[in-house]
Amino acid sequence: MINIVLFGPPGSGKGTQAQHLIEKFNLKQISTGDLFRFNMKNDTELGKLAKSYIDKGQLVPDQVTIDMLIDELRKPTETNGFIFDGFPRTAVQTEALETIVKEELNSEISICLSLIVDDAVLVERLLKRGETSGRTDDSNEDIIRDRITEYYTKTAEVAELYKKQGKYAEVIGVGDISEISEKLFAEVEKIK
Repeated sequence: MINIVLFGPPGSGKGTQAQHLIEKFNLKQISTGDLFRFNMKNDTELGKLAKSYIDKGQLVPDQVTIDMLIDELRKPTETNGFIFDGFPRTAVQTEALETIVKEELNSEISICLSLIVDDAVLVERLLKRGETSGRTDDSNEDIIRDRITEYYTKTAEVAELYKKQGKYAEVIGVGDISEISEKLFAEVEKIK
């Protein structure tokens, strides 16, 4: 089983590369953002709980996210593993994910893949995306820079944990999309 934690700041091409990894290795992507949207849209108990925090402008507690993740992993699927996107973002979440993967899948995190892109390129990509996506958070350079800074601040400790375990690989996320994919594939092949 291949279990990948996929890192990349906003605009790094993470969504595109996740799709390529899914197709190449028959993986299922679990995005915490998608889990939140699904649970709230379908008015599940976890969705209602998450919404109660969001409506008050509060962060949703880790345990709610963890419970959504466990529910998702328990759904039957014919895959060779998972891509975790948006989780973990802290050391505590990293430990929780490792426990969940061990207990629910009898497996472990195989690798943390991190797409590296210069901030100036990220800003340019997001502003361009903002012109067509309608996303207001992609239309304001100050907001974009804040999101990028927040990403680095939050994920630094997680990257360190995976580096210590020898499960961390960086790939430059600039250039030909298929060449970037091939570099990611090569990192995954090393651990198979």
